Amino acid sequence: MQAYFDNSATTRVFDSVKDIVVKTMTEDYANPAAKHRMGLDAENYIRDARAAIAASLRVREKEILFTSGGSESNNMALIGTAMANRRAGNHIISSNIEHPSVYNPLGFLEEQGFEVTYLPVDHAGHIDLAQLEESIRPETILVSVMYVNNEVGTVEPVEEISRILRRKNPSALFHVDAIQAYGKYEIRPQRQGIDLLSVSAHKIHGPKGVGFLYIDSRVKIRPLIYGGGQQNGLRSGTENVPGVAGMGAAVKEMFTDHRKKIDAMYELKIYAEERLSKLPGVTLNNPLGRAGAPQVLSASFEGVKSEVLLHALEERGIYVSSGSACSSNHPGLSGTLKGVGVRRELLDSTLRFSFGLFNTKEEIDYAVGELEKVLPVLRRFSRK
Repeated sequence: MQAYFDNSATTRVFDSVKDIVVKTMTEDYANPAAKHRMGLDAENYIRDARAAIAASLRVREKEILFTSGGSESNNMALIGTAMANRRAGNHIISSNIEHPSVYNPLGFLEEQGFEVTYLPVDHAGHIDLAQLEESIRPETILVSVMYVNNEVGTVEPVEEISRILRRKNPSALFHVDAIQAYGKYEIRPQRQGIDLLSVSAHKIHGPKGVGFLYIDSRVKIRPLIYGGGQQNGLRSGTENVPGVAGMGAAVKEMFTDHRKKIDAMYELKIYAEERLSKLPGVTLNNPLGRAGAPQVLSASFEGVKSEVLLHALEERGIYVSSGSACSSNHPGLSGTLKGVGVRRELLDSTLRFSFGLFNTKEEIDYAVGELEKVLPVLRRFSRK
């Protein structure tokens, strides 16, 4: 049996996504800027996807900017708005558990003379709202906080963050990295006070290499890519029609019977929590059940290095990811586990199990059964 539990890294595409990607690469393959009929057909795929995405967020179609994925969306949101609003101030606020595609652009902006305040998190993984309020200044131009943490599944209080920001500095912008949240929650940027929202298609059973950035129409932002002026000059370059069409198909399918899909994902996660928590020497780090995201489970395995256990499971057809990245190049990732109170000796003994719509309870049973066999052996060797 094969059990793929690395859906927070990427997902298997829906059949509808595969079909439309193939069709737009082999039949309707024209440049969407072309003036002939085939070009108009290609442009219609882009319009259709934009309409589906806008409907899922209850925003205007013109507020959706297609990108190459989550990293570009985050870079565009941070660098584009910082550069466009520099005259208003040079202060940015974020957290110390952000994804590298947020953390590293913030480092670049610091090199350009911006000041960044990094908020710590509590043992549940939430930022300190009181510290946020204290950190907001007249020169604060942007706050960027992830919706769902990619490592432990903590859900940040985005609406409360927005309310505090609007009260302290109404002109400051609020960016949300929703790469692990979109498709799992009902997100309404206008109601929740979100000005910019980053999304990646391959987290919701869509294709890799494509995503979007929601940009509220009042936001001042500068492009990162210059050229032929596509997408109203905000991102030049021929649109990725197969990718955009595939993302549109994924959005339509993800949000059909949406609540039923998410309930099924929670059922799997809760079942896995129950099974794993019964194993000796196993500690769960994620918010349990519906207190956290439906797809992320973080578990520490006492006495076993995460990389060793990951490869032992891989040999048995079980695919997970390491729960800690201790490299100095990714301080935000290891800071997540430290921030939620994972003991030092378990930081390098943690795995992330992340679920998608194609997973089953039988796969969880198989994975737990193999863990029951392999953990005593690995712990015996590690003690020698």
